[in-house]
Amino acid sequence: MDDKLSTNLGDIQKTLVLPLWGRAVETNKPKPLLVDRTAAQVIQKIDYDFSEIEKSLRVVSQLGWIARSYHIDSMTRLFIQTHPTATIVNIGCGLDTTFDRIDNGRIIWYDLDLPDVMALRKKLIPENERRILIEDSFLHREWMDRVRNKEHVLLIAAGVLYYFEEHQLKEIFAHMLDAFPGGEMILDASSPGGIKMANKMVIKASGMDEKSFLKWGIKDAKILESWDRRINLLDQYAMFHNLKNNFSCKGKIMAWMSDELKIQYMIHLRFLKQ
Repeated sequence: MDDKLSTNLGDIQKTLVLPLWGRAVETNKPKPLLVDRTAAQVIQKIDYDFSEIEKSLRVVSQLGWIARSYHIDSMTRLFIQTHPTATIVNIGCGLDTTFDRIDNGRIIWYDLDLPDVMALRKKLIPENERRILIEDSFLHREWMDRVRNKEHVLLIAAGVLYYFEEHQLKEIFAHMLDAFPGGEMILDASSPGGIKMANKMVIKASGMDEKSFLKWGIKDAKILESWDRRINLLDQYAMFHNLKNNFSCKGKIMAWMSDELKIQYMIHLRFLKQ
């Protein structure tokens, strides 16, 4: 359709269409694990050829995006139950729609991403008084000053940290620890071997080139505690933890292999106060 919005994005930013497509596909299944009606609507409004994704991606990739969203929704809801007026920062938000699924009517939500992503996002998912957009790089210290309430802060980084070098992450983590003492963070990670596999089977299979490749991977989330004594690992678990029974026979096998190889897993951190 001529009235669809162009997705003229940078090499890394354009990967945002992958999880968006995954959530839309899941929503349209007869028995979806996750329902995201906003994603299903947005995917109809953007000018992007999804045929390569549909043709080339393995089922476990789509299930991985759904599992990640499922776990983030669950952990965020638990945080909100304890802190009903929490401040939540969605780092590298892309076209993420978590807010639509978990909003309790009281939280303050910040979506953070680069200007080209935000230009597209504003046309598709507008901000409001409790859903605020920040146009900036995750690596810049300045975005933290835009977050007004520093109490009961939850940072979410879904499918984001992979794209940075470890030295960059260590530096920005130090700034986040200073800015949000007592806060918590939810993120996903992968083993170094999982990173290589994802670049081949997801990024390249989706028709994207090496400029969109993932970089950062760790074997165990305990490593993060060595970055700074204020980082406290609360939990880590395999991406398909407690979800395999919801999949087809083929999906169960692939999910089991993914978990065994630690291709992708969830991490929950707390930022200790000085």
